[in-house]
Amino acid sequence: MGHLRNFEAGVFRRVRRDPPQGKVHRIAFWLFVMYLATGLGQFISGKAGEFFGALSVLTLMLLIVFCIPLFWRWVFGRLLWKVRNRLVVTYLLMGLAPVVLFVTLAAILLYVFSGQFAIFAANTEISSELARVSATNRALAFHVAHVLAHGPTAGSAVSVEEEDFSSRMQQRGFAVAVFKDDQPIPLSPVGLQTPVAQLPPSTLAHPPKWPKDHFAGIVIDNGNFYLRAVDRQTFAGHVITAVTSLPLHRENVDQIASGLGTVTIIPDVEVEEDQQDASGGSARPKIKIMRNPDAPSIKVNGQDVDVEESRRHSITGGTLPGPQHFYDVTVTFYAPLSTFDWSTGEPHSTYAKVSSRPSLLYQRLFITSLRIAAVFQDVFIGIAVFFGVIELFAFFMAVRLNRTITKSVRDLYQATVAIDHGNLSHRIEVTRNDQLAALSRSFNSMTASLERLLEEQREKQRMQNELAIAQEVQSNLFPRGNLTVPSLELHGACYPARTVSGDYYDFLVFGGANLGLALGDISGKGISAALLMATLHSAVRAYRFAGEELITAGTAALAIASTHSAGEEQVECGELFEEPSKILALLNRHLYRSTQPEKYATLFLGHYDGQKSKLIYSNGGQLPPFLLRTDDSVTRLDCGGTVVGLLNNVSYEQATEQLYPGDILIAYSDGVTEPENEFGEFGEDRLIEVVRRHRHLSLEAISEQVMQSLRTWIGGQEQPDDITLVLARQR
Repeated sequence: MGHLRNFEAGVFRRVRRDPPQGKVHRIAFWLFVMYLATGLGQFISGKAGEFFGALSVLTLMLLIVFCIPLFWRWVFGRLLWKVRNRLVVTYLLMGLAPVVLFVTLAAILLYVFSGQFAIFAANTEISSELARVSATNRALAFHVAHVLAHGPTAGSAVSVEEEDFSSRMQQRGFAVAVFKDDQPIPLSPVGLQTPVAQLPPSTLAHPPKWPKDHFAGIVIDNGNFYLRAVDRQTFAGHVITAVTSLPLHRENVDQIASGLGTVTIIPDVEVEEDQQDASGGSARPKIKIMRNPDAPSIKVNGQDVDVEESRRHSITGGTLPGPQHFYDVTVTFYAPLSTFDWSTGEPHSTYAKVSSRPSLLYQRLFITSLRIAAVFQDVFIGIAVFFGVIELFAFFMAVRLNRTITKSVRDLYQATVAIDHGNLSHRIEVTRNDQLAALSRSFNSMTASLERLLEEQREKQRMQNELAIAQEVQSNLFPRGNLTVPSLELHGACYPARTVSGDYYDFLVFGGANLGLALGDISGKGISAALLMATLHSAVRAYRFAGEELITAGTAALAIASTHSAGEEQVECGELFEEPSKILALLNRHLYRSTQPEKYATLFLGHYDGQKSKLIYSNGGQLPPFLLRTDDSVTRLDCGGTVVGLLNNVSYEQATEQLYPGDILIAYSDGVTEPENEFGEFGEDRLIEVVRRHRHLSLEAISEQVMQSLRTWIGGQEQPDDITLVLARQR
């Protein structure tokens, strides 16, 4: 199976086509291969070639059956894939199809009308000729009856005025006959010394019995067509019968078909062999009128005769001229003629075929007013030209509209391809003012918006990257790991509301057992608060190493600091941090001079003396921390002053608290106590209650319990502010 599919793919690759898709496509491909093979096999001589020929025909039929759905799929998948082709097909179905149907219907109706009119004209001519024959025969019957009324002897010739028949005698085969009590009466023209035979002789030996008093019609007598009239008159107990006959020879039919084209009288006949006569000789064929359209052949004296030969009894007259215009086509129509068998009076089927042209029929229709006919013809041609111009104009407008629609669709398609390849600057050129143009303008607007949004997205991504870097830098500012001193357990955590935080906490260990503790909150959020937090962090750390203001407070402290080695970081001027109030004053002056007036910070600074278990602190506007004693009493650390960096030359107070084993210091930012729900703020009391309930756990576990309670309190809302929590427990 794999080799066959490789063969398929190779063949289609050579003709630059896609490999067969689906079972129908694959079956059609192999049927085509089989058809080619069997087509070569049919050139083998003998039965093998016949077998391959039959197999080739069967394969071709199957191939056509399987190609029909493939063609249908190709029409809708390829040919009608373009909107232009679909619109063209739509226009053809909506516009051209009704025109074609109307023109076809009009042509059919015109053809039928022309044929019927031709048949009507031919029947009218035949009826007129038959009326003249009937009138002549009736006049002859009355004349003979009048002559016999004056007592001519039996067997004598009846005198007939020659002028009564002079015009008829000029027609070939014209004959009259008069019978008295079914016995023929000779006729003689008056004033001529010629025998009676000068009148056209009649071949009638006896008048037929079936006609009534008067008959005029087409009859078949001995295989020939006649226009024949019969009139019966009863006088003095005698029956006078007059018969006038005009054979339908070619000359007579030419006169009937004059101005029409060709007229053919066709009998529906079957020729049978007649019985032999008394002498034993074969009689000549007798024509028996039968309606047998399905018979492939007829019999004449026992011999098969084809259909063309069977029509030898048809009579054709007239000539069909050449066409005057390209639309002057031949109009052929058939109509039945009432025909009777002269011997029996039985009706039989005879057909008149008329072949004419619209120009002949048009002239015959307007034969009495040819000038008006020319005017009508010019008017009809003018209307046709006008309608043609309207149709061309409609077609031109349809093509223009088609181009407008397809051009808009093509422009939109090309624009989407360009945008898919990343060319967001691509725009559609719009020159019109319609709905499609509005769609193109909307697409251009969408593309511009998309380009702007992507640019904003890139800018936002760049800022996110920068914020990620800032977050990483800020995370390095917080204490790393769990710092400890021998007599104090420490824990701190900061949870930013955004990428970076404006809260600040720090642990400054020096002297082995001493600790500097800082916790602050910068006004505002985001990058500006984070930058000010970094400034505050660096300033606190700088003043931790004394700074210029603390150095001037005592040269002895500077001398002591200079005697220590440079590599011992934890003892450099550590004792100078024991005065948090002075550090707050220095930081206030520094921030006031280096930041905008609306920028400030709240800051809590504490110095823990590990040897004496004392905490010296000063609070610069920060929410006061708590000391949760072992007896569950709470001490607020609110000694200090106003916020840092808002006012110049501000002094701060400080206080000292003695710590006992089990006492817990709780320092926090406003993001811990201020979150709200429908019951109000989380509050200080809930914070103290959570710590009190879990004070037996580690500080990290207590911090996690506080955060869990806080998240439960907030619910599904976004964290409103930075959350910072610092816990310290006396060992």
